[in-house]
Amino acid sequence: MTTSGLSQPQESVVVIGAGAAGVFAAIACAEANPTLALTLLEAAPVPLAKVRISGGGRCNVTHACFDPALLVNHYPRGGKALRGAFSRFQPADTVAWFQQRGVKLKTEADGRIFPTSDCSATIVDCLLGKVERLGIGLRLRQPVRQVDRREQGFEIILGTGASLTCDRLLLATGSSPAGYRIAQSLGHTLVPPVPSLFTFTIRDAALCNLAGVSLDGVSLRLELADGQTFDQQGPMVITHWGMSGPAVLRLSAYGAIGLHQHHYQASLRVNWLPALAQPQIRQVLLDLKVDQAKRPIIGLSPFGLPRRLWQYLIQQRAGLGADLTWSHLSKAQLQTLVTSLTADPYRITGKGAFKEEFVTCGGVALPEVDFKTMASRVCPGLYLAGEILNIDGVTGGFNFQNAWTTGWLAGQAMAASPAGSKTSAPGQSPHPARNRQSG
Repeated sequence: MTTSGLSQPQESVVVIGAGAAGVFAAIACAEANPTLALTLLEAAPVPLAKVRISGGGRCNVTHACFDPALLVNHYPRGGKALRGAFSRFQPADTVAWFQQRGVKLKTEADGRIFPTSDCSATIVDCLLGKVERLGIGLRLRQPVRQVDRREQGFEIILGTGASLTCDRLLLATGSSPAGYRIAQSLGHTLVPPVPSLFTFTIRDAALCNLAGVSLDGVSLRLELADGQTFDQQGPMVITHWGMSGPAVLRLSAYGAIGLHQHHYQASLRVNWLPALAQPQIRQVLLDLKVDQAKRPIIGLSPFGLPRRLWQYLIQQRAGLGADLTWSHLSKAQLQTLVTSLTADPYRITGKGAFKEEFVTCGGVALPEVDFKTMASRVCPGLYLAGEILNIDGVTGGFNFQNAWTTGWLAGQAMAASPAGSKTSAPGQSPHPARNRQSG
């Protein structure tokens, strides 16, 4: 590009963080404006670390929820801010983006979307292949020590002491303390980050002896000492340290801040039979007193509960003897059993790990970011995307969708020069004729 015969200096963009959001943003930026000099900086020795381990190595790319109004309900924090962003780039666009680049995807019964290869390398290879073909400079083992705002752009000081400059900068550093520190140094406010998506530690040896027992649907109520309550329903699995599974993980996400404030000490009530009301359960038990009068209660699980769990509930939770028959079940004992089946109390004593996906709530305050472009409202030329923001989703592909959406919007916006020349307008749909099928 020339003006009055003078060559204009090439504009430059630097993305700090080569995770899902950073890599996707860099690709979107380079595709929209090939004239930019684009550099990806990553402190780790390999890029896309979370993508590689997500979904047990299968990579849960996104979720088959294609209505932005419903999609935002899967984000304990950030859903309102993402509503408009999802109208510009949502799961249907993610599916189309990967499929148009040769990645075949499949939708599982619970709505999670994976590559048909069941291998995260398929997604990693697609993304890094695009980075290479677009000529994006990927620099690994390059931790950033400091970023200074200059009159024109930014100066980035690396851990080695070397520096580079750029016109526009994207922070996509996930939950890295270094990324938070840089954002604060550039004027942003930080909502204190705390863990989200974790399992519950419960000190009950008899329960933990049931490790591996899973249920398709339970109802959980989390009760904090300050009176806050949170409810979730869905699959659960008993572990050797307590409880896990989708219902527990979702509950941990919605209660993340309160649980942190109470040092992960809380009460939990489990309804093992959420599809049945207490009067229905009571009637089933009364019928058994007649029909199975001489049989031991412990020997028959009338509600389809796993046999080991039924025995645990009878003996450990309801306190009934192993030799008690149905005919000898008193009214008081029957009520105790009904309570154990529908409002079984436990004490959470800590949080466990969820190894497949570590998510943090908290981060850069959302009012300080323009969600049409992901541009900072407090620092011109700065953009933010992904988990550095105070956004977190429940398990099921929603956190990656936040990364793809905010990364794509940031990439499109950074591709536009200050003069306004661009090859693709920020916020414009990447797929004018959307195919809503998940493939």
